[in-house]
Amino acid sequence: MTTFPYSDKYPINFKLPENGLDPTEVIETLNDIAKHEDAFWETGKCSGTMYCGDHEHYDFLNKAFSLFAHVNALQRDMCPGVTKFEAEIISMTLNLFNAQEVKGSEPAGLITTGGTGSIMHAILAYREHARNNLGIKNPNIIKPETAHPAFDKACHLFDVEIKIAPVDPVEFKADTDWIRQNIDDNTVAIIGSACNYGYGTIDPINELSDIALQHNIGLHVDGCLGGFILPFAKDLGYEIETFDFRVPGVTSISADTHKYGYALKGTSVLCFRDKNLRNSQYFYLTGWSGGKYCSPGMEGSRSAGLIAATWASMVKLGSAGYRKYAKEIFDTAEMMKKTVESYDELRILGSPSFLFSFTSDEFDIYHVNDFMKQLGWRFNGQQYPNAIHMAVTRPQTKPGVAESFAIDLAQAVDYAKAHKDDAPLSGAIYGGVAGGMTQEADEVIKMFMAQMMDEFQQVPENELRQ
Repeated sequence: MTTFPYSDKYPINFKLPENGLDPTEVIETLNDIAKHEDAFWETGKCSGTMYCGDHEHYDFLNKAFSLFAHVNALQRDMCPGVTKFEAEIISMTLNLFNAQEVKGSEPAGLITTGGTGSIMHAILAYREHARNNLGIKNPNIIKPETAHPAFDKACHLFDVEIKIAPVDPVEFKADTDWIRQNIDDNTVAIIGSACNYGYGTIDPINELSDIALQHNIGLHVDGCLGGFILPFAKDLGYEIETFDFRVPGVTSISADTHKYGYALKGTSVLCFRDKNLRNSQYFYLTGWSGGKYCSPGMEGSRSAGLIAATWASMVKLGSAGYRKYAKEIFDTAEMMKKTVESYDELRILGSPSFLFSFTSDEFDIYHVNDFMKQLGWRFNGQQYPNAIHMAVTRPQTKPGVAESFAIDLAQAVDYAKAHKDDAPLSGAIYGGVAGGMTQEADEVIKMFMAQMMDEFQQVPENELRQ
């Protein structure tokens, strides 16, 4: 991690410039930095992160965003267009998850700022519903170990106990027997992923549904990663377990529009089988001297530009567009998986979808990561066991990328075999920043995070004197 990036090329603004910079100069600086950084993922060698990669589509979204960039989504009386966009985004997503087939309740939704936002709102909704309607004051949820850490964060912030269920060591899916045995009177919801971030596997949602219905508790399906691609893959003939509202025990689903929904970063949709569950997490303060205050989610001010751009992406692409990209992505993932499977030294973990993780029983897989990194590849790492994964996105579907993966992996396997007795250079930190990190590393992680945030804000002593 470089302290003060681009300091060799551009001055560092430790304080506001006395006189504003020339607008042309500002845009030229931004343009230069953006082109430099885009060149990294434009090769198609970056796992996940850049789900669309289409600059023409980005230009279209930026135009849509710019028309509402100055608008606060709170001001519905001034800007009713935001209500149209938001309502239609939610309706289209509910329809994608077959909420129209739900009987006996009124499905509803909420737009949040991303996957973590959707997960946090879901946990808050289950907590408030349990406290206000079921008399459960100390609720808990159960999640498989492979479910996203945002559930742990939400439980930490909202004082909800979290129980971590083990996963099958072969398929990397939730251990439903363990979940059955660990539900108690305070359990308000269980979690399933479609698919999980680490391995691209889908939990047994139908079996989890049976458990949820038997105990009269919620079932949240985390489709933040797969929600906008898995439904179309099933249409294309890929074997994808049903995970949406057609499964009777599913009570909420999260899906990120900023991933395979191909919208701008910063939006996600949280869907509920019943609007009463959604409404339970609303906040009201009617006695405030500034007027009656109510908020549909944790955020106050929200960008109408992001909502408009998300709506624009969805209606521009339509089902046919999403289906086309899903086919390209799944076909590419199959090609890349077959490449991995061609090596006796490599092993794919579980039964993955468009995202696949692989390891080795012959050497530490991070040797493969080390070599591939030199060739411009950026994988994401897992631990227990050490593994690396590729989340296939549209940049990987460009001509030649899958072929390049095959050529480079052959060299990487040879390198790993030659260096199997050496310690690898890389490890497993979420987001690809760096296996095998244990609890002793907690303080190191904290120091790293503090350094990352603080060093960028340090002001040299001579600047303080001025």
